[in-house]
Amino acid sequence: MLADGHIHSPYCPHGTKDSFEKYIEKAIFLGLEEITFTEHAPLPSTFVDPTPLKDSAMRLEYLENYFKEITILKEKYHSNIKINRGLEVDYIEGYESETRRFLQDYGSFIDDSILSVHFLKHKDAYYCVDYSPEAFSDMISIFGGIEAIYQKYFETLLMSIKADLGPFKPKRIGHITLVHKFQIKYPVQKSFEQDIKNILTEMATHNLQLDYNGAGTAKPLCKEPYPPLWIIEEAIKINIPIVYGSDAHQAKDMGQGLDVMKKDILLSPTSYNNAAFNEGV
Repeated sequence: MLADGHIHSPYCPHGTKDSFEKYIEKAIFLGLEEITFTEHAPLPSTFVDPTPLKDSAMRLEYLENYFKEITILKEKYHSNIKINRGLEVDYIEGYESETRRFLQDYGSFIDDSILSVHFLKHKDAYYCVDYSPEAFSDMISIFGGIEAIYQKYFETLLMSIKADLGPFKPKRIGHITLVHKFQIKYPVQKSFEQDIKNILTEMATHNLQLDYNGAGTAKPLCKEPYPPLWIIEEAIKINIPIVYGSDAHQAKDMGQGLDVMKKDILLSPTSYNNAAFNEGV
């Protein structure tokens, strides 16, 4: 079943104002049978968004309406497509308790969700790893090299997988090679293959899904999915479920990357059953 488990919405402050219906109609046109809206969850109240416009995530006061709108659309389109209420939750080093409390408060409203790393901690400050090439260039100087950024990204990703975020912790890890976004302009010389394999092993241990994200294919300084095919093949070897995500921030982005991605291993976001999967079904 073709599905998209990573879609944004008009509630995204750095996206477009395309309506939910516009995304849904595009999904139906593409022949999708299931989608998940995964808007950027509100950041912890004590965390200061390091991006210039402070527009990384939805504001908390909009969350109730976000869930209500999707609930209405779930019923409206139920005969055409399965729609899931979801969030893309940020793992932020040092803010695990606040994130756990947020998920405890709102987890019952969530059908499906993603845990992602966008922010890296360096000393006492935080930086957004995918904001812009210029910001990434600044990070190279601050962190002490491109390799240092990559190392910190993969270390933080591993922390997110191991973190105790409570019973509503997301079951899917988002775009695990997001740090590659500017790789054509800022190539890295060191191989992080073993770091990535360690991350996949930890994901398998925790029965987590992998977001196979098409957005990188549309980024001019990346030109590949998050993650690239060799990582997908490694994930398949250890039975990690693979879920396609367009990471669309406008309706026309839906389906992006599918033309160059491995499609025969994709799962529905909510069809994954731990017991059945582990038995090889």
